[in-house]
Amino acid sequence: MVPPDGDLGSPVCFVGEAPGETEDTRGRPFVGRAGRILEKMLEEEGLPRGRIMITNTVKCRPPGNRRPRRDEMSSCFRYLEQELAGRRLVVALGRTACQNLLGRELKLEEEANRPLATETLGSNVLVLPAYHPAACLYSLKARTSLRETINIAKGHL
Repeated sequence: MVPPDGDLGSPVCFVGEAPGETEDTRGRPFVGRAGRILEKMLEEEGLPRGRIMITNTVKCRPPGNRRPRRDEMSSCFRYLEQELAGRRLVVALGRTACQNLLGRELKLEEEANRPLATETLGSNVLVLPAYHPAACLYSLKARTSLRETINIAKGHL
């Protein structure tokens, strides 16, 4: 199981899909290849990783590093809801996190960086759909958009 990391009391939380192999080994979210991209971009935009909380929709690595299934996301959702209680902004990194948090499919090309109000544990929270850092490896649009995401998140601290 990979628990949340960073400032657990931060009003801003970044949520990814699931732990990868490196995350599973180290017991921390976003410390593998995608995590290094995210951390570098956070630093470049003036938002140190230690000022936000980082977690995943599911807490255990899916077999073969596949995308989490709906039943796996449902099983972990109560833990995620508890982690998100009291946050001002939840950044959903990638389609899977967006789907889990918003309860629907969406196209990031159309909805990235457009905050959406949702309810968790009886209180409203803003969910900010965002590109996953791994998408930045092959897409300039994703990289530019994720930098904008980070700057929006800074405004909520």
